[in-house]
Amino acid sequence: MKAVQYRTIGKGPEVVEVEKPVPGPGQVLLKVTAAGLCHSDELVMSVPDALGYELPMTLGHEPAGIVEELGQGATGVEVGTPVIVYGCWGCGVCEMCAAGKENLCLRGMTSPGLGSDGAMADYMVVDTPRHLVPIGDLDPVRAASLTDAALTPYQAILSVLPKLHGGTTTVVLGVGGLGHVAVQLLRELTGTRIVAMDVAPEKLELAKECGAHEVLPSGPEAAAEIKKMTNGRGANVIFDFVGIDKTSELALACAGYESHIVIVGAGGGGVKIGFLNAPYNINVSTSLWGGRAELTELVTMAQRGQIHVQTRSFSLDEVPKAYQLLHEGAIIGRAVGVPSL
Repeated sequence: MKAVQYRTIGKGPEVVEVEKPVPGPGQVLLKVTAAGLCHSDELVMSVPDALGYELPMTLGHEPAGIVEELGQGATGVEVGTPVIVYGCWGCGVCEMCAAGKENLCLRGMTSPGLGSDGAMADYMVVDTPRHLVPIGDLDPVRAASLTDAALTPYQAILSVLPKLHGGTTTVVLGVGGLGHVAVQLLRELTGTRIVAMDVAPEKLELAKECGAHEVLPSGPEAAAEIKKMTNGRGANVIFDFVGIDKTSELALACAGYESHIVIVGAGGGGVKIGFLNAPYNINVSTSLWGGRAELTELVTMAQRGQIHVQTRSFSLDEVPKAYQLLHEGAIIGRAVGVPSL
């Protein structure tokens, strides 16, 4: 079968032929229908140790597929069921996993495409049926990225939901694969005023289409605009979906007393907070992925037409080029690999 793998540190992804996997006891084989591309994949391919993952590794941690075969003892799902895959594979028994937070597994969370072979292929193996979420008649190309591009901002928003009531102002920094879904979720779930920022005019247009009340070009001047539109108070909540030093600095500049900055992007930056260099009583947090229960909620929201992921499809042969476009910031919404193309 065909697969897109990261094989050699320092080189880009490669399209190769590999053996079709066989599900072991308790596992499930999926015929992949779609797999989203993510900046997290770029992170793995940009660091000298590939985050310690064993290579070669098939990429793709946003899977959609159809159940093809059940391994011995696997139950709870039927062959032919269209599903997406919850990507946080925890131990299932630690304190966090028992609370439904496998993304925070105390024994170490792995993921397809981030530690084990992922979905950028014709077929993939899922470790257990509990990580499968049926999607009914949802378009798998749009549904695949619910597993991260929607789940990650959803978790981040839920973590500060009491602060997003009417009369507040929220800044979304970065209207990429995650940020454009965050705008939709904020519009559906809260009464806050949404101000989206990005360096790309076309992404600001997407933010408007997704429900942003205001859009601003990202830069130092944007913070002054936020202070102006909030009568000097600053934004109540700022979500940084980029996570580089410049956006973290901008997030802090947009903040006021008792504001909350949530860093979601894995750009390697951070917010420098001290008693004398930040607004008083400010909070800064990070947010990693989300829980399986929240993913089922997102599927229901998508089925009701409340949210959607903007996508651009690529064949598996085109995926290496798609990663290059992602790196250049030329993807609007989410790039998705589609094996059937």
